[in-house]
Amino acid sequence: MQRRSHFLEKTLSGITRTLEQSLFAEAISLQPGVFQALDPRLKIIATLALLIGVSMAHNAWVIGAVYLLAVCFALASAIPADFFIRRVWLAVPLFTGLIALPALFMIPGQPLVHLPFGLIVTRPGAQSVLFLLLRVGTSLSLVLLLILTTPWNAVLGALSVLRVPDIFILILGMTFRYIYLLLHIANDMFLSRKSRVIGRMSGAEERHMLAAIGANLLSKSLNMSSEVYLAMVSRGYRGTVVTFKPFRMRRQDWFWSAFFAVTTVVIMYLGR
Repeated sequence: MQRRSHFLEKTLSGITRTLEQSLFAEAISLQPGVFQALDPRLKIIATLALLIGVSMAHNAWVIGAVYLLAVCFALASAIPADFFIRRVWLAVPLFTGLIALPALFMIPGQPLVHLPFGLIVTRPGAQSVLFLLLRVGTSLSLVLLLILTTPWNAVLGALSVLRVPDIFILILGMTFRYIYLLLHIANDMFLSRKSRVIGRMSGAEERHMLAAIGANLLSKSLNMSSEVYLAMVSRGYRGTVVTFKPFRMRRQDWFWSAFFAVTTVVIMYLGR
């Protein structure tokens, strides 16, 4: 029987993998590509318009066409296809699938599959679940395309230009920075603890150590919040987001604006 992985090793592996994925996403946004070259304001508005079109569409073929469009944009933006597809479809069945699972048996209609304990999967139920999974997967793909091809600071700057409330932008920016920073701190704490552990700990010892690390991490985050705020104020922060690189619409941006506008109209018309 294969030896069970150590608790600390699994935790360190998960934190390190999260940090690596964050760095990888930031590197993609700096590479040359079709979506990277567009104005961030255009990308946000286009993504929002396509999301509205997908949410209003009632035709699975139309939603599937939008998903293929997102995949094509990902390939043209130097995003690896396996990473882009796997990042979406590993999460969709886990969360959306669990929510939509009762619909397989509760929607009346022609029986499709007979399961034990008298459960019957109906054809309308299966179609509804697959339709929901396709819609959620397409929406997540559009959002992931925006995030992977746009630096986070550019997203916040574009939201500020689009007149999104400053407090909302501040919360988004601080949340992103705190998650990244706290992951680094947690990684250092687990690594420090692992270097002082000989052999394997019991389940009670692991739970006690996890509670201690969580409390210490919470204390550090509270102290760090005031320090970060004072550092921001000392560097000129006055409650508004300042963009050092002003956004400017170019000829290709206007072309893609027309393309996304026409695409959204077509999605709404064909998806009725």
